Amino acid sequence: MSVIASICAQLAPVHREGWPFIGGFAVASLLLFFLWTPLGWLGVIATLWCAYFFRDPQRVTPVRDGIVVPRVSIFMSVFDCHVNRSPVSGRLERIVYHHGAFVSADLDKASENNERNSLVIATEQGRIGVVQIAGLVARRIVCFVGEGITLVAGQRIGMIRFGSRVDVYLPPDVRLLVAEGQTAVAGETVLADLRGGEAQRAFRIG
Repeated sequence: MSVIASICAQLAPVHREGWPFIGGFAVASLLLFFLWTPLGWLGVIATLWCAYFFRDPQRVTPVRDGIVVPRVSIFMSVFDCHVNRSPVSGRLERIVYHHGAFVSADLDKASENNERNSLVIATEQGRIGVVQIAGLVARRIVCFVGEGITLVAGQRIGMIRFGSRVDVYLPPDVRLLVAEGQTAVAGETVLADLRGGEAQRAFRIG
C-alpha cells in the first residue's frame, strides 16, 4: 500500500449533508485569496475544519440484546462527530419535532426550551427516548429516518449541525454502565444494560 493510500485509509468519510457547506467554504476561500492571500489561507483552515465537523466514521457496534449504545445528555462541541446513531435495535414508533429556543445546549433547560426532535423506539425491554437538541450555534436538526421502520443499534438516525446535544431516556431501574464526565462514542459506547445482567461498573479518573 502506498503512503498516500495509507493516509487516505485513516481519514473518516464525510457525510453527504456536509458537502454543500464544504463547497461554500471552499468557494469563499478562493475569493479570499483574490482579496488577500493570508485571508485565503484562513479560509482553507475553515474549510478543513468544516470537513472535519461533518466526518462520519465507521463504528463497531456491540449487538447483544439489552444493551444501550449512545449518549445520555451528551454535549457535542463543534469539534465532535455530530452524526447521531440509534442506541438500540427496535421499531421507531414516533417522531415529534418541537420548535423552541437556541440557548447553549450544555444547560439543563435546553432539554425543555430548545428546538428539538424526539424519537420513541420500542424494544422488547421497553421504550427508549432519543432527543436531538439544537444549541446556541446549531440551528438545524436533520433526521434520516421515518416512523414505522425497524432500527438496528448503531444505525445512523440523524445529524445536528454545528454544536448540539442528544438526550437518551431509559426505562426506570435500568443499570447504567457509564459515569458522568465520561467521553462517549456514538455507536460504540455501551450506556446501559436493559436486562440487568451486568454488574454496576466502577470508574476512576487518571
